[in-house]
Amino acid sequence: MTTIYRSPHPDIVIPDGPLTSYVFEHADRYPDRAAFVDLATASTWTYSELRDRIHRTAAGLAARGFKPGDVLGVMAPNSPDYAVAFHGAAVAGGTATTINPVYGPEEIAFQLRDAGASMLVTAAGGLEPASKAAAEAGIGEVLVFGGSFDALAGTESIPQVPVGPHDTVVLPYSSGTTGLPKGVMLTHRNCAGNIAQTCAVFPFEEHDVIIAVLPFFHIYGMQVIMNSGLRVGATLVTMPRFDLVGFLQAVQEHRVTVAYLVPPIVLALAKQPIVDDYDLSSLRIVMSGAAPLGAELAAEAEARIGAKVFQGYGMTELSPVTHLCPLDDPRPGSIGVLLPNCEARLVDADTGEDVPEGSDGELWLRGPMVMKGYLNNAEATAVTIDADDWLHTGDVATVDADGHFKIVDRVKELIKYKGFQVPPAELEALLLTHPAIADAAVIPVADEEAGEIPKAFVVVKPGHELTEDEVRAFVAEHVASYKQVRIVEFIAEVPKSASGKILRRMLRS
Repeated sequence: MTTIYRSPHPDIVIPDGPLTSYVFEHADRYPDRAAFVDLATASTWTYSELRDRIHRTAAGLAARGFKPGDVLGVMAPNSPDYAVAFHGAAVAGGTATTINPVYGPEEIAFQLRDAGASMLVTAAGGLEPASKAAAEAGIGEVLVFGGSFDALAGTESIPQVPVGPHDTVVLPYSSGTTGLPKGVMLTHRNCAGNIAQTCAVFPFEEHDVIIAVLPFFHIYGMQVIMNSGLRVGATLVTMPRFDLVGFLQAVQEHRVTVAYLVPPIVLALAKQPIVDDYDLSSLRIVMSGAAPLGAELAAEAEARIGAKVFQGYGMTELSPVTHLCPLDDPRPGSIGVLLPNCEARLVDADTGEDVPEGSDGELWLRGPMVMKGYLNNAEATAVTIDADDWLHTGDVATVDADGHFKIVDRVKELIKYKGFQVPPAELEALLLTHPAIADAAVIPVADEEAGEIPKAFVVVKPGHELTEDEVRAFVAEHVASYKQVRIVEFIAEVPKSASGKILRRMLRS
């Protein structure tokens, strides 16, 4: 029998208009309110200035040949310019593909080619790898924040481009439940709809100040912080990268009221002695996401800083949020209840049958937030979204009698390092290119600070010698820092099934 769980919240109307119009729908009410306070440049942007810059930039992009349906690569740390590039592409009828600014040229070029990007914008600090990657991907010019990109805003003629609700507005890259990174096609309706779903239940208040330390290239920073924050008229305090002292100073100086964080930062708030040196009394809410937050750690952080600490659940393919904990009814370790317009099932991953009430099962989700699909990958899309529009998350969950869900395990193979996805298949494929490696497997290992770290099991070819340091150095040459192998163990053979699938459970045990 199929058991469908529904949200305790009433359904809402899902917006069908362009994402940017929805995000700035109420901006005329507070044109002089600060939309961004940028710590890197000590500058403040009002809502009026931000919206004007976005539309002028859209015109500038169009004047340079950026057409509806084109893809703009955006690779930079957090700043107000990021929102300008993101929404400028959207207003021009195009798509932004958001790229991790710590990527090396190979990783950047892969995403640019796969996404079909025709232009790339970056911060000055990322110009060298961006230029190498752009050349490899056949992109002739790289625009730079603070330079050539800013010149786009000098264009007077604002384009009036029709945008459909099912047009792709952003292409973040995700590994899904397994495999190599894939472009996640999120539409205007996906993104605007999920903002509406989230804002319908999140306890925002007038004049909230949000610390924007989680990266905007990641779906959490992009949608939950940047776009949702702008939708409700909050002031976003942007940090280009996290450091604990800078974070604490920013909360104290700017009287931050809402902090969207990941478990490693919550751990620092709970454990680091320096936290006591700062006034964090303005903090009202700390929301943790991107990886599971333990109930004990949440309670310890809450007691330390005096703010409500709770968590939600989502993934890139879900635009991203599907669950939030009600502040008035927290449950230890819970990811909360379903958002409005969300449906869920708990299914036995082996049989495809719904599990009995009270049992653990793979979490399946359905609703307006489910992605359009993976770019150029119908096979992976079909594996993730079934014929009845259920998205199979790969996470194992349970639900109590009141509709509160808890993640208890996962089917999928992804490693979560400080909230970032590290696909084992990507590292395994890279390791196999080393001339001295015959076979390799990568698994997660629990780590208090990072959540999980990648560990590689390596089989060395006969007649070759290899050290742990050499393996780590080889991987470090080719991937971003968060993907790097932290532990190496040499073994005689990688255990595999009859079909050739790596038996990671044997390696974990």
